Amino acid sequence: MPEVKLLIPTRHRDERGYFMETLRQDEFERHCGSYSLVQDNHSHSKQGTLRGLHCQVDKPQGKLVRVVSGAIFDVAVDARRGSASYGQWVGQILSDENDHQMWIPPGFAHGFYVLSGGADVLYRCSDYYSPAGECGFRWDSPVLAINWPILTGIPLLLSDKDADAPLFPPF
Repeated sequence: MPEVKLLIPTRHRDERGYFMETLRQDEFERHCGSYSLVQDNHSHSKQGTLRGLHCQVDKPQGKLVRVVSGAIFDVAVDARRGSASYGQWVGQILSDENDHQMWIPPGFAHGFYVLSGGADVLYRCSDYYSPAGECGFRWDSPVLAINWPILTGIPLLLSDKDADAPLFPPF
């Protein structure tokens, strides 16, 4: 899906460590379009945690997702009715080692699964969280057939809300 972008910042290393620009508005707009990023979120999760799939209907949020510690399998699902790619998904491994970031445009649902012992995930949003417009659907919806890399022998950790979410399409 061309709207979902994988961004790879340059890491400048030396004997002290490294430095990288994780957001540069002009470069972001060149690759992703003109969006203001108005809210930062930080999620810390244990290995085996699956969060999602979440979206907002009334105030759709675009999300620029990156991992500062650990590794996740990050997923975007096109939830825009009428879109040519409605119901299609894309997934990428994001980690503190590869520095990859994923831009998930407004109208897409988002979820991730923690592959490492734990993960700290940061994401910048193009609109504010709106509990009234929150929606979601199950991570294992058969119509989507997302190929989650679920780890053998590690318990799957889901919130009650995610475990009880409707199958896709929810609306």
